[in-house]
Amino acid sequence: MKQISMLAAALLLAGAAVLQTQKALAQMNVEQNTVTQVSESHPYAGMWVTADGHIRHNLLPNGRYDEARGNRESAYQGRYEIRGNHIDYWDDTGFTADGRFIEGVLHHAGMILYREK
Repeated sequence: MKQISMLAAALLLAGAAVLQTQKALAQMNVEQNTVTQVSESHPYAGMWVTADGHIRHNLLPNGRYDEARGNRESAYQGRYEIRGNHIDYWDDTGFTADGRFIEGVLHHAGMILYREK
């Protein structure tokens, strides 16, 4: 019984340490990486496409995205956040990805997407 009590205490302490670390990291991220609220006038909101038009990312002004692939409309959907020139994606299925805007071009997961005009 004493071993179970000691194990339970150790697990509680370990859990508390993890929670404190997560809280500190979250505070650091908020302080260092403010999230840009995207609006319709934001330079990155709108449609981004690969040169062949096969992949199309529609970055909606409400912080959601809709990705089409070939003839498959809405192949992936989720939310996104922009910090400076960095974009993070969270797909509704749990998949995550990121990318970077470099000189008006979106580099994402080995793809290059251009702003649709």
